[in-house]
Amino acid sequence: MSAPGLGAALADSAKPLPGVFHHLEGTLHDWGYLAVAAFIFLEDFGVPLPGETMLIAASLYAGAGHLNIFAVAAIAFAAAIAGDNVGYGIGRFGGHGLVVRHGKWLLITRERLERAESFFERHGGKVVTGARFVEGLRQLNGVIAGVTEMHWLRFLFFNALGAALWVSVWTTLGYVAGNHVETVASYLGYVGIAALALILVMVFLHLRRRRQRKVPDQQSEAEDQPAEAEQTA
Repeated sequence: MSAPGLGAALADSAKPLPGVFHHLEGTLHDWGYLAVAAFIFLEDFGVPLPGETMLIAASLYAGAGHLNIFAVAAIAFAAAIAGDNVGYGIGRFGGHGLVVRHGKWLLITRERLERAESFFERHGGKVVTGARFVEGLRQLNGVIAGVTEMHWLRFLFFNALGAALWVSVWTTLGYVAGNHVETVASYLGYVGIAALALILVMVFLHLRRRRQRKVPDQQSEAEDQPAEAEQTA
């Protein structure tokens, strides 16, 4: 049951969902909560389905009085965690071995994979939490964490945190904003792009620091070698 005043833009239950969300209205009408669960679960380990769009559409549908918003949020949260954990399993038990064996064809060496694992060990929590809001990273989030062998309990915690924030943001906006949700979504899209850029900058700075630390070590080794040669002579 919807609370008075919320979802006012969709107060007329016969009014169709706005913009890009309209094409999901029939699916929601026929399948309801099952559609929400299926779209989000499948999207979260790489199946090309509009899980986030479905979440917003379901929230709009709840704002019109057709679904219970708390049930939408709970189902979306559970489906997001389950889908990402399937992705983690794919990356951990299948992807890592494939990368080690065949990664050279994609210029992914064992050394580079170890650096990625080291980066994820230190910054994986931030990446997993923030990736939920970034298109592309959201779908591969679990797979990447699995391939880099991030500890499962750590992944589970930050994945649940990201899922809780993601579901809370979109169910609230969809339920309250009504027809204005497309405008709000476009602004949050820019926020997602900024988050992705921040993650890429973090990766770049991490790799640059590693390279800078490596150069003095190599110079020190080069200086030690002639000294050892003289002592041997």
